Amino acid sequence: MEFHDDELYRFEAEGAAPLPQTETEGHVDHDGARIWYASYGSGAAVILLHGGLGNSGNWGYQITPLIDAGHQVIVVDSRGHGRSTRDERPYTYELMASDVLAVMDRLKIENAAIAGWSDGACIGMVLGKTHPERVCGVFFFACNMDPSGTKEFVATPIIERCFSRHTKDYAALSATPDAFDAFVEAVGLMQRTEPNYTITDLGEIGVPVAIVQSEHDEFIKREHADYLARHIPGAKLILLPGVSHFAPLQRPAQLNAALLGFLATIPA
Repeated sequence: MEFHDDELYRFEAEGAAPLPQTETEGHVDHDGARIWYASYGSGAAVILLHGGLGNSGNWGYQITPLIDAGHQVIVVDSRGHGRSTRDERPYTYELMASDVLAVMDRLKIENAAIAGWSDGACIGMVLGKTHPERVCGVFFFACNMDPSGTKEFVATPIIERCFSRHTKDYAALSATPDAFDAFVEAVGLMQRTEPNYTITDLGEIGVPVAIVQSEHDEFIKREHADYLARHIPGAKLILLPGVSHFAPLQRPAQLNAALLGFLATIPA
């Protein structure tokens, strides 16, 4: 029977599946931060970028299927998240995108597909626009590219369970485990004010893009996903029924099939 955790009870209690063992992990010092990364498998590179307040462990159900499909899989903890540190500057998506490039340089990866979830999707899209020579394609899941794309926030039990897990993970992984409240405030400020891509900006994105929207996303408007798919040249819209903003945790097989299907369509 296909694994489901629609209400995130299991995620709250246990997290996602554990990350595989690897000898290729560490930190790269970049622009005032120490950025944690890990690499698994071999083949065409795919970089998984997690969402705001999370960490790379949230991708636990995606890594092994990607390895089995013949990919090198790289995960990165965004600055200030998980095992990565930050300085006192405000968060920006462009700054976090530059951290990803630093990891790629450390691992000698010329180009990669980017699969991003929420804030990670925005980071991936920024990279696709600003460094298309490094990006084979962007799997853009559950995010906006201007503030009009977000719904008014409504707390739900599922969101609360996810936040509970993030709180525990931050305390366990962070170099500043007592700074969670300041971390949440700083990330929230970025999310409320960025990104600010115009139609002109979207039209300048030249890499393959999949805009991936869940039926019950708590944060992102469906019409915004349609808007992005219309204005990014050649973008495909993928709709995921029955899941929400947390699809990679709720029904991993469904999300993984969409991701692998997209990767099969882009040149490595």
